[in-house]
Amino acid sequence: MKDMYLNTIGAEAIIELREGYIVKQRIPKRYRVQGMDERLRRERTKSEAKLISEARRCGVPTPIIHDITDYNIVMEYIEGPRLKHVLDEELSERIGELVGKLHTHGIVHGDLTTSNMIQSGGRIYLIDFGLARFDRSIEVQGVDVHVLFQTFESTHKGHDDLIKAFSRGYQRTFNDADAVLQRVKEIESRGRYRTEQP
Repeated sequence: MKDMYLNTIGAEAIIELREGYIVKQRIPKRYRVQGMDERLRRERTKSEAKLISEARRCGVPTPIIHDITDYNIVMEYIEGPRLKHVLDEELSERIGELVGKLHTHGIVHGDLTTSNMIQSGGRIYLIDFGLARFDRSIEVQGVDVHVLFQTFESTHKGHDDLIKAFSRGYQRTFNDADAVLQRVKEIESRGRYRTEQP
């Protein structure tokens, strides 16, 4: 059964399965000046491809890139369930290890959700690096993890146990994990404070 995300149009790109490969095509934004739009799409396509490859070199499974043009990335199709459908504590701990490897090498994913993770062949693949960037700051890494924890809370049962499992794996592979996890708590507190204001 093919994943439902295929052949869809998102805010930034069209995702299609063509001849066994995933093709991600960045679409024009009519509200931008044409020359600026083309430059931004080229830069973001090149940056995403670089980050996917860098993550793979860091030991994080990602799709293999087969080709890149100005606005398109052609990559390996990873067949398997999204983690949002199969997540448990053991998988959450493994996610923590992978995110720890990313952060150790200064990569933040930018959209860490269990929809952007696929289980295949006994491995967890991270996909969709469209919002990823290089950033070693504790604040940005904290936001990266905070997004994932929000996904746990909104989508998955037993989210407290999932967070604890993730934290174990994260601490195993990332020396600054404790500082980032503390920052996640501060980010959550800031969010609650804003929500509670009259």
